[in-house]
Amino acid sequence: MPGTQGDIPHHLHAVWCQRHIGFSKTIFAQWPGLLLQKAFNSDSEQLNRYLREQVTQDVRRRVAACFVALADGPRIAGYYTLASASLLLADLAASTCKKLPRYPTVPAIRMGRLAVDQAFKGQGLGGALLADARAARSGIAAFALMVDAKNEAAAAFYRHHGFIALPDSSLSLFLPLATIQRS
Repeated sequence: MPGTQGDIPHHLHAVWCQRHIGFSKTIFAQWPGLLLQKAFNSDSEQLNRYLREQVTQDVRRRVAACFVALADGPRIAGYYTLASASLLLADLAASTCKKLPRYPTVPAIRMGRLAVDQAFKGQGLGGALLADARAARSGIAAFALMVDAKNEAAAAFYRHHGFIALPDSSLSLFLPLATIQRS
């Protein structure tokens, strides 16, 4: 198939989650894996619908990259998407801006979506997906990983993982990638 390397499409990545029950082996599947997508069931119909109906188009148009964790067998246990973005300096706290170049914006990576199938909730997979996004993307020339949390519970999850809320929006958060490189 064009655009693939062996059996793995260039835009499909898997997350190795060996420390979690049911993630001892990562299996790559042909994308789009319609059966895999239809079986995915998070607690958000919007995130389920995105995986079923929109992700393939976004990847093909190169407006987002989708990364998946697959359970033993061809089942999507969780996924996240990344896209390029920029962060307005005016949106950051003055103490953060002091350390940055004096441009109107700085480059960032936006995590557009993060979802875990209900069957895998409570096993740490959301944190593992977030860690994969942070660590694997830390080499990209970007100041921060950004998220727009859908609600306060999601914002609390991101704050637990080191994200900082923007001063004017408690649901818009960022994690400076330099903090990842130092740790």
